[in-house]
Amino acid sequence: MKKILVTGCNGQLGRAINQEYDKTDVEFINTDVHAVEGITALDITNVDAVLSLVRDTRPDIIINCAAHTAVDLCEQQWDSAYKINAIGPRNLSIAAAETDAKLIHISTDYVFDGNGTRPYTEFDAPGPNSAYGKTKLEGENFVKDFANKYFILRTAWLYGDGKNFVKTMLRLSENHDKVTVVNDQVGNPTSTVELAKMIHFLEPTENYGLFHATCEGSCSWADLAEETFRLAGKKTVVERVTTEEYCHLNPNQAPRPAYSILDNYMLRLTSDFQMADWKDALKAYISGISF
Repeated sequence: MKKILVTGCNGQLGRAINQEYDKTDVEFINTDVHAVEGITALDITNVDAVLSLVRDTRPDIIINCAAHTAVDLCEQQWDSAYKINAIGPRNLSIAAAETDAKLIHISTDYVFDGNGTRPYTEFDAPGPNSAYGKTKLEGENFVKDFANKYFILRTAWLYGDGKNFVKTMLRLSENHDKVTVVNDQVGNPTSTVELAKMIHFLEPTENYGLFHATCEGSCSWADLAEETFRLAGKKTVVERVTTEEYCHLNPNQAPRPAYSILDNYMLRLTSDFQMADWKDALKAYISGISF
């Protein structure tokens, strides 16, 4: 039976991966920072703890969903962000190489500067502006340096079972006639369900390397909010503002990439797998949640 070790299993993607593999012949070793029933405590920033668990359990695949994703807090907590987003992947890579496990590492669109004019491919040079993006890029580099068999998947604007932009919009719509949303940041809204499907597709292969992994199509945050309200039958109006206007209302924001559209170029060139259009994925997501 195949063994899969998942870090950050209580996060949105970790839950989606467990659901995706439900009813398949897989043994999960679910880990998170804190142990609860059925979940093993693992601090990925502690190399000895990582090596000990991986040596004991001998997983075939390690899927790293753990990250410090609070973009604004990363600016204030550089050491913590670096340990989780960079040192953690390094430790998992060392353990994966020692035990001949495959490593699937989740990265982000924030590795780019956001000044692009066309969708970023895997061959475009990164240039992160935020602490979050910089530490995530260092994590990618450590995986390349230490792992032998790896998939690095850059995703963006992720939503699933947990706290996310879509659910925030739905919550606000309960008691707001109008919400203010940025209209000059564009990207690819991506469902954790779709990303988990891609992981399940790539994981058995030897098609290693760096991949962009987002739902097809793109929009602004304001577009995403409007489509969310439309699909949910909400009458809440979206007031479109610029990033500058939004930051004036909400100071101390970490820099966000203005243009954050990723092109799943390597996936398209090396396989016949295609992720769903963002509107279709969003429709499926909203039809399956209660609000």
